[in-house]
Amino acid sequence: MSTAADVAVVAFAQSPCEAKGDGATGGVEMLVPIFAEVFAKTGLTKNDIGFWCSGSSDYLAGRAFSFVQAVDAIGAYPPAMESHVEMDGAWALYEAWVKILTGDAEIALAYGFGKSSAAELNRVLALQLDPYLLAPLWPDATSVAALQARCGIEAGRWSERDMAEVAARSRASAAANNPRAQLRGSTTAAELLTQPYVADPLRENDCAPYSDGAAVVIIAAAHRAGELCARPAWITGFEHRTDTARLGARDPLAAPSAKLAAAAAGLGHQHDRVDVAELHAPFSHQEILLRQALGFGEDVAVNPSGGALCGNPMFAAGLSRIGWAAQAIIAGQADRAVGHATSGPWLQQNLIAVMTGRP
Repeated sequence: MSTAADVAVVAFAQSPCEAKGDGATGGVEMLVPIFAEVFAKTGLTKNDIGFWCSGSSDYLAGRAFSFVQAVDAIGAYPPAMESHVEMDGAWALYEAWVKILTGDAEIALAYGFGKSSAAELNRVLALQLDPYLLAPLWPDATSVAALQARCGIEAGRWSERDMAEVAARSRASAAANNPRAQLRGSTTAAELLTQPYVADPLRENDCAPYSDGAAVVIIAAAHRAGELCARPAWITGFEHRTDTARLGARDPLAAPSAKLAAAAAGLGHQHDRVDVAELHAPFSHQEILLRQALGFGEDVAVNPSGGALCGNPMFAAGLSRIGWAAQAIIAGQADRAVGHATSGPWLQQNLIAVMTGRP
């Protein structure tokens, strides 16, 4: 069996994040172009992929086994070893990573896709909540997050200006680095603070847009990674933890599962500097909370891609964060990077991937 550092990310691509894309809920139209993009980067063909794993949602697509349609993007021949998770594609990447570690594949491709415009997600996400006490009340996702944001303001952990500064920086970063972001441009915190509330204290700019989109990441075992990428992003730690779904049993200003996942992934050693962190924060205050929980100072470049606040395709946004973190290493812009994915209300589930440019 291989060790964690024997697997590396060798290629990443994402489709444009759009408010309402032209593709169907099966995702084929979004996936075919980005499959071609990562194959062109690596010189691979679909015949070289030993394991495929997808992340999507039958519930979002509105039919059972909807991910089977996405397999059309892979093709009917040759036969492929394929799997699926009903989660963000970041969790599909985790399964692909395990598949390589166990020796069942040398090269694996993970992808995630979602057509958020096919549903009223702000309402649908209420079904993630406790099914006995909270879900029957149908609180929308933005209002649930607003409760957390208000708690942080009242506790002095952040201010509305702090939140606006996160949003302004995210859009500027997307404008500079991510042409496939949904929202990008130049603005200031002062300008954003003049906008009306959508759920006090959250303004529209504090909330990630619901996007249609997809992402794909290719990983490879050590003896193949070097031939596919000049500077692979070596995965040194990859962990996932979860908190209870009962909001009444949780501290809204703590992210214990994020801390536990980070510690288990080897993050936090003082001698191991982090250059770039891509944090999957669907709300501006959650980026601040995650920075505090993970101990990231101002020397860490957080979300240089713009993050989820500039494009948030359900079931692909978390995989994109890992992909962008890996891309910073591949491009020589970072020596050590962290990719993070979350799911559920109040950062309930957290997955951390730690990567380095040195094997």
